[in-house]
Amino acid sequence: MRLGRRALCALVLLLACASLGLLYASTRRSPGLQAPSALWAPPQGPPRPQLPDLTPEPRYAHIPVKIKEQVVGLLAQNNCSCESSGRGLSLPFQRQVQAFDLTKAFDPQELRAASAAREQEFQAFLSRSQSPTDQLLIAPANSPLQYPLQGVEVQPLRSILVPGLSLQAASGRELYQVNLTASLGTWDVAGEVTGVTLTGEGQPDLTLTSPGLDQLNRQLQLVTYNSRSYQANTADTAQYNISALVTIATKTFLRYDRLRGLIASIRRFYPTVTVVIADDSEKPELISGPHIEHYVMPFGKGWFAGRNLAVSQVTTKYVLWVDDDFVFTARTRLERLVDVLERTPLDLVGGAVREISGFATTYRQLLTVEPGAPGRGNCLRQRRGFHHELIGFPGCVVTDGVVNFFLARTDKVREVGFDPRLSRVAHLEFFLDGLGSLQVGSCSDVVVDHASKVKLPWVSRDARSEAYARYRYPGSLDESQVAKHRLLFFKHRLQCMTTE
Repeated sequence: MRLGRRALCALVLLLACASLGLLYASTRRSPGLQAPSALWAPPQGPPRPQLPDLTPEPRYAHIPVKIKEQVVGLLAQNNCSCESSGRGLSLPFQRQVQAFDLTKAFDPQELRAASAAREQEFQAFLSRSQSPTDQLLIAPANSPLQYPLQGVEVQPLRSILVPGLSLQAASGRELYQVNLTASLGTWDVAGEVTGVTLTGEGQPDLTLTSPGLDQLNRQLQLVTYNSRSYQANTADTAQYNISALVTIATKTFLRYDRLRGLIASIRRFYPTVTVVIADDSEKPELISGPHIEHYVMPFGKGWFAGRNLAVSQVTTKYVLWVDDDFVFTARTRLERLVDVLERTPLDLVGGAVREISGFATTYRQLLTVEPGAPGRGNCLRQRRGFHHELIGFPGCVVTDGVVNFFLARTDKVREVGFDPRLSRVAHLEFFLDGLGSLQVGSCSDVVVDHASKVKLPWVSRDARSEAYARYRYPGSLDESQVAKHRLLFFKHRLQCMTTE
């Protein structure tokens, strides 16, 4: 009897599972229940092409190659697209990726004109900025190794196929060997050629040997170089005169109570450091005191325009950028940030911003621009993370973008600049402008507090706070957001971007 009950229970359980499965399948097929659409779906088109660089020359077409998928996947394919995390139910704390199609900021006819104008401007930029040293030159095989002399470019921590490698040796030898050595990266191969022995894949020294010259040359066509780290030097620690080295800069708009709180906290720890304030409030209030410089701008001139004004008045080697609602504490140790810049080739180093909840964020961001198909534009990938730890500085890393609390070399910030067309919504655009020339670090142990944004329900918001919120937090369809997407499309030659 017990066995019968168990069998019956098992049968009921199987029927219940089958019913749930059928219900799920019918729900997925139901036309009335549409899955939530991603912010942007890439245009339908032909499948992504294979890398043309792996196609052998006719004389090597008969040589078999075993492709290394993990290496090929690291190479640029010049056909990027942006996709969201996917359709379906989003779970709490689940990592999400949003995709934005920058072309949607234009009407179809307007997009064609903008794309043509962008391409014309890009080609003009290349003609102005490129020099003869950017041209790819291949050393003839007099050594008898043929190799590139100049014009090979690789993004930091990315991989490329090395062009022009070839061994033009006399035939008839029993064994051919090529040794490659790198100082700032490693070597690998996109595919393994039958009859070639490889030693040191993924290492700074790679040796290729083969009894067949054709096989060795086919293997040389598949050699990849992988950038692995930035060069960082070390030196003895020194004591620094912060007032002589650092100016604190900020941009304010309507929040004078928060600005005065910031200045008071700075004076507790750095009483003689100069503070430069750019202010585009409608009715400016007087901000004065020792080592205070207050510059008034036209009303609503904008976020990045204010940054440019403030930085233009800095006369010290370094500038510390802060928001007007930050609060200095004993953990806001500027000496630590100065030490990093004095002892490394970094141009900018960020700290951490601590909220009232106790959570601190460094907002470390990796920015990658992937090449797209001809005429389409490139794809911007923004994701959390860092490249590697900064040797000699525990708690510090090398990354591409940081939180809005950073110390930087003044001349380097002026060189990159802040695009004044970004008036209301902007942050990582500065780091995107500096990508490739601005070396960025982040140290989590230098912390500034963020004034509380918690509003008690029995405390009403004043008119100034309401006005600030309208300017500071525009909607996704606001004109400023559309203008930013148009700027990214044209200035950086982007078709889309993804963010985590």
